[in-house]
Amino acid sequence: MSESERASTGGGIAGGKGFLALLAASALSLVIALQVIFLKAPVEASMGIVQKIFYFHVPSAYGMYLGAFACFVGSAGYLAKGTPRMDALARAGAEIAVTMGLMVLITGPLWAAKAWGRYWTWDPRLTTSLLSVLVYVAYVVLRAFTGNGDAERKFAAALGVLGAANLPIIHYSVQKWGGQHPKVISNGGGGLRHPDMKLALTLGFLTFTLLAVTLLWQRVRLHLAAGRLDELEEEAIELGLAGDG
Repeated sequence: MSESERASTGGGIAGGKGFLALLAASALSLVIALQVIFLKAPVEASMGIVQKIFYFHVPSAYGMYLGAFACFVGSAGYLAKGTPRMDALARAGAEIAVTMGLMVLITGPLWAAKAWGRYWTWDPRLTTSLLSVLVYVAYVVLRAFTGNGDAERKFAAALGVLGAANLPIIHYSVQKWGGQHPKVISNGGGGLRHPDMKLALTLGFLTFTLLAVTLLWQRVRLHLAAGRLDELEEEAIELGLAGDG
Protein backbone atom coordinates (compact mmCIF):
# COMPACT_ATOMS: atom_id res chain seq x y z
CA MET A 1 0.00 0.00 0.00
CA SER A 2 1.39 3.42 -0.98
CA GLU A 3 1.78 6.36 1.39
CA SER A 4 -1.12 8.19 -0.28
CA GLU A 5 -3.35 5.15 0.16
CA ARG A 6 -2.33 4.85 3.81
CA ALA A 7 -3.11 8.54 4.32
CA SER A 8 -6.46 8.12 2.60
CA THR A 9 -7.29 5.09 4.73
CA GLY A 10 -6.21 6.84 7.90
CA GLY A 11 -8.30 9.87 7.00
CA GLY A 12 -11.27 7.63 6.36
CA ILE A 13 -10.86 5.95 9.74
CA ALA A 14 -10.50 9.31 11.49
CA GLY A 15 -13.48 10.68 9.59
CA GLY A 16 -15.51 7.61 10.50
CA LYS A 17 -14.69 8.02 14.20
CA GLY A 18 -15.52 11.71 14.03
CA PHE A 19 -18.85 10.98 12.38
CA LEU A 20 -19.71 8.33 14.97
CA ALA A 21 -18.88 10.79 17.75
CA LEU A 22 -21.09 13.42 16.14
CA LEU A 23 -23.88 10.90 15.68
CA ALA A 24 -23.64 9.84 19.34
CA ALA A 25 -23.72 13.48 20.47
CA SER A 26 -26.80 14.10 18.30
CA ALA A 27 -28.60 11.07 19.73
CA LEU A 28 -27.73 12.02 23.32
CA SER A 29 -28.81 15.61 22.78
CA LEU A 30 -32.10 14.43 21.27
CA VAL A 31 -32.88 12.17 24.22
CA ILE A 32 -32.11 14.92 26.75
CA ALA A 33 -34.11 17.50 24.78
CA LEU A 34 -37.16 15.25 24.60
CA GLN A 35 -36.96 14.61 28.34
CA VAL A 36 -36.79 18.33 29.16
CA ILE A 37 -39.46 19.34 26.62
CA PHE A 38 -42.08 16.79 27.63
CA LEU A 39 -41.28 16.04 31.27
CA LYS A 40 -39.69 19.20 32.68
CA ALA A 41 -40.83 22.27 30.76
CA PRO A 42 -44.22 23.47 32.07
CA VAL A 43 -47.37 23.38 29.96
CA GLU A 44 -48.27 26.84 28.70
CA ALA A 45 -51.59 28.12 30.03
CA SER A 46 -53.35 29.27 26.85
CA MET A 47 -51.95 26.86 24.25
CA GLY A 48 -51.64 23.80 26.46
CA ILE A 49 -49.53 20.86 25.28
CA VAL A 50 -49.64 22.19 21.71
CA GLN A 51 -47.23 24.96 22.71
CA LYS A 52 -44.46 22.36 22.97
CA ILE A 53 -44.43 22.21 19.16
CA PHE A 54 -42.58 25.53 19.44
CA TYR A 55 -39.47 23.71 20.71
CA PHE A 56 -39.31 21.79 17.42
CA HIS A 57 -40.68 24.39 15.03
CA VAL A 58 -38.17 27.17 15.67
CA PRO A 59 -35.04 24.94 15.84
CA SER A 60 -36.06 23.17 12.62
CA ALA A 61 -36.30 26.58 10.94
CA TYR A 62 -32.77 27.26 12.16
CA GLY A 63 -31.72 23.90 10.73
CA MET A 64 -33.23 24.93 7.40
CA TYR A 65 -31.14 28.10 7.48
CA LEU A 66 -28.00 26.03 8.14
CA GLY A 67 -28.74 23.78 5.18
CA ALA A 68 -29.50 26.76 2.95
CA PHE A 69 -26.28 28.46 4.03
CA ALA A 70 -24.29 25.31 3.24
CA CYS A 71 -25.99 25.17 -0.16
CA PHE A 72 -25.08 28.81 -0.78
CA VAL A 73 -21.43 28.30 0.20
CA GLY A 74 -21.16 25.14 -1.89
CA SER A 75 -22.91 26.71 -4.88
CA ALA A 76 -20.78 29.85 -4.81
CA GLY A 77 -17.68 27.72 -4.32
CA TYR A 78 -18.56 25.52 -7.28
CA LEU A 79 -19.18 28.51 -9.54
CA ALA A 80 -15.79 29.91 -8.48
CA LYS A 81 -13.68 26.73 -8.41
CA GLY A 82 -15.72 23.94 -10.00
CA THR A 83 -14.58 21.30 -7.50
CA PRO A 84 -16.61 18.14 -6.73
CA ARG A 85 -16.39 18.86 -2.98
CA MET A 86 -18.15 22.21 -3.38
CA ASP A 87 -20.82 20.60 -5.54
CA ALA A 88 -21.33 17.87 -2.92
CA LEU A 89 -21.65 20.50 -0.17
CA ALA A 90 -24.23 22.45 -2.17
CA ARG A 91 -26.24 19.35 -2.95
CA ALA A 92 -26.18 18.12 0.65
CA GLY A 93 -27.10 21.57 1.95
CA ALA A 94 -30.15 21.72 -0.32
CA GLU A 95 -31.27 18.30 0.94
CA ILE A 96 -30.93 19.43 4.56
CA ALA A 97 -32.86 22.63 3.76
CA VAL A 98 -35.70 20.57 2.26
CA THR A 99 -35.78 18.13 5.18
CA MET A 100 -35.77 20.80 7.85
CA GLY A 101 -38.07 23.04 5.82
CA LEU A 102 -40.69 20.31 5.60
CA MET A 103 -40.54 19.98 9.39
CA VAL A 104 -41.18 23.72 9.63
CA LEU A 105 -44.15 23.51 7.27
CA ILE A 106 -45.61 20.54 9.18
CA THR A 107 -45.14 21.80 12.74
CA GLY A 108 -46.24 25.35 11.91
CA PRO A 109 -49.78 24.49 10.76
CA LEU A 110 -50.23 22.13 13.73
CA TRP A 111 -49.47 25.04 16.04
CA ALA A 112 -51.61 27.42 13.97
CA ALA A 113 -54.65 25.15 14.16
CA LYS A 114 -54.73 25.73 17.91
CA ALA A 115 -53.65 29.39 17.93
CA TRP A 116 -55.55 30.71 14.89
CA GLY A 117 -58.27 28.12 14.41
CA ARG A 118 -56.99 27.19 10.93
CA TYR A 119 -53.96 25.39 9.59
CA TRP A 120 -52.76 27.90 7.02
CA THR A 121 -52.96 31.58 6.20
CA TRP A 122 -50.99 33.51 3.61
CA ASP A 123 -48.98 35.30 6.27
CA PRO A 124 -45.75 36.93 4.96
CA ARG A 125 -43.44 34.64 6.94
CA LEU A 126 -45.39 31.50 6.04
CA THR A 127 -45.51 32.44 2.37
CA THR A 128 -41.79 33.27 2.12
CA SER A 129 -40.90 30.09 4.04
CA LEU A 130 -42.96 28.00 1.62
CA LEU A 131 -41.28 29.73 -1.32
CA SER A 132 -37.84 29.02 0.10
CA VAL A 133 -38.59 25.32 0.61
CA LEU A 134 -39.90 25.08 -2.96
CA VAL A 135 -36.65 26.60 -4.27
CA TYR A 136 -34.59 23.90 -2.58
CA VAL A 137 -37.02 21.20 -3.64
CA ALA A 138 -36.44 22.44 -7.19
CA TYR A 139 -32.67 22.21 -6.64
CA VAL A 140 -32.91 18.62 -5.34
CA VAL A 141 -35.20 17.56 -8.20
CA LEU A 142 -32.93 19.24 -10.74
CA ARG A 143 -29.87 17.38 -9.52
CA ALA A 144 -31.71 14.08 -9.21
CA PHE A 145 -33.32 13.96 -12.66
CA THR A 146 -30.94 15.85 -14.94
CA GLY A 147 -27.44 15.01 -16.05
CA ASN A 148 -24.38 15.31 -13.86
CA GLY A 149 -22.37 17.42 -16.29
CA ASP A 150 -20.72 20.73 -15.57
CA ALA A 151 -23.53 22.73 -17.21
CA GLU A 152 -26.19 21.08 -15.05
CA ARG A 153 -24.11 21.60 -11.92
CA LYS A 154 -23.56 25.28 -12.70
CA PHE A 155 -27.26 25.84 -13.37
CA ALA A 156 -28.12 24.22 -10.03
CA ALA A 157 -25.38 26.24 -8.32
CA ALA A 158 -26.88 29.46 -9.65
CA LEU A 159 -30.22 28.37 -8.20
CA GLY A 160 -28.52 27.63 -4.87
CA VAL A 161 -27.03 31.13 -4.77
CA LEU A 162 -30.32 32.81 -5.70
CA GLY A 163 -32.22 30.72 -3.13
CA ALA A 164 -30.19 32.23 -0.30
CA ALA A 165 -31.55 35.69 -1.15
CA ASN A 166 -34.94 34.69 0.27
CA LEU A 167 -33.59 33.82 3.73
CA PRO A 168 -33.27 37.41 5.04
CA ILE A 169 -36.76 38.11 3.69
CA ILE A 170 -38.13 35.25 5.80
CA HIS A 171 -36.37 36.52 8.90
CA TYR A 172 -37.48 40.16 8.62
CA SER A 173 -40.91 39.62 7.08
CA VAL A 174 -42.70 39.93 10.43
CA GLN A 175 -40.99 43.24 11.25
CA LYS A 176 -41.47 44.72 7.77
CA TRP A 177 -44.91 43.45 6.77
CA GLY A 178 -46.58 42.43 10.00
CA GLY A 179 -48.89 39.45 9.68
CA GLN A 180 -50.21 36.94 12.17
CA HIS A 181 -46.98 35.09 12.83
CA PRO A 182 -46.15 35.53 16.54
CA LYS A 183 -43.03 37.11 18.00
CA VAL A 184 -41.80 35.00 20.89
CA ILE A 185 -38.03 35.29 21.21
CA SER A 186 -37.43 38.24 18.86
CA ASN A 187 -37.70 41.93 19.78
CA GLY A 188 -41.22 42.75 20.89
CA GLY A 189 -42.08 39.13 21.60
CA GLY A 190 -43.66 37.72 24.70
CA GLY A 191 -40.65 35.57 25.53
CA LEU A 192 -40.36 32.32 27.45
CA ARG A 193 -40.83 33.27 31.07
CA HIS A 194 -40.07 29.97 32.79
CA PRO A 195 -36.38 28.93 32.96
CA ASP A 196 -37.23 25.37 31.92
CA MET A 197 -38.92 26.71 28.78
CA LYS A 198 -35.74 28.55 27.88
CA LEU A 199 -33.73 25.39 28.60
CA ALA A 200 -36.02 23.35 26.36
CA LEU A 201 -35.61 25.78 23.48
CA THR A 202 -31.83 25.92 23.95
CA LEU A 203 -31.64 22.13 23.84
CA GLY A 204 -33.87 22.17 20.77
CA PHE A 205 -31.45 24.48 18.99
CA LEU A 206 -28.48 22.33 20.04
CA THR A 207 -30.17 19.12 18.91
CA PHE A 208 -31.26 20.39 15.52
CA THR A 209 -27.84 21.94 14.92
CA LEU A 210 -26.15 18.62 15.63
CA LEU A 211 -28.68 16.75 13.48
CA ALA A 212 -28.19 19.16 10.58
CA VAL A 213 -24.40 18.91 10.78
CA THR A 214 -24.57 15.10 11.07
CA LEU A 215 -26.81 14.78 8.03
CA LEU A 216 -24.73 17.31 6.10
CA TRP A 217 -21.51 15.43 6.83
CA GLN A 218 -22.96 12.08 5.77
CA ARG A 219 -24.62 13.39 2.62
CA VAL A 220 -21.43 15.18 1.49
CA ARG A 221 -19.45 11.96 1.91
CA LEU A 222 -22.12 10.01 0.06
CA HIS A 223 -22.19 12.41 -2.91
CA LEU A 224 -18.39 12.43 -3.12
CA ALA A 225 -18.33 8.63 -3.07
CA ALA A 226 -21.04 8.43 -5.74
CA GLY A 227 -19.13 10.90 -7.91
CA ARG A 228 -15.92 8.91 -7.54
CA LEU A 229 -17.79 5.72 -8.46
CA ASP A 230 -19.09 7.36 -11.64
CA GLU A 231 -15.55 8.38 -12.54
CA LEU A 232 -14.27 4.84 -12.02
CA GLU A 233 -17.07 3.44 -14.18
CA GLU A 234 -16.18 5.87 -16.98
CA GLU A 235 -12.49 4.96 -16.71
CA ALA A 236 -13.35 1.25 -16.83
CA ILE A 237 -15.44 1.78 -19.97
CA GLU A 238 -12.64 3.76 -21.64
CA LEU A 239 -10.16 0.97 -20.85
CA GLY A 240 -12.57 -1.66 -22.16
CA LEU A 241 -12.92 -3.29 -18.75
CA ALA A 242 -16.70 -2.80 -18.66
CA GLY A 243 -19.48 -2.37 -21.17
CA ASP A 244 -21.36 0.91 -21.54
CA GLY A 245 -24.72 -0.86 -21.37
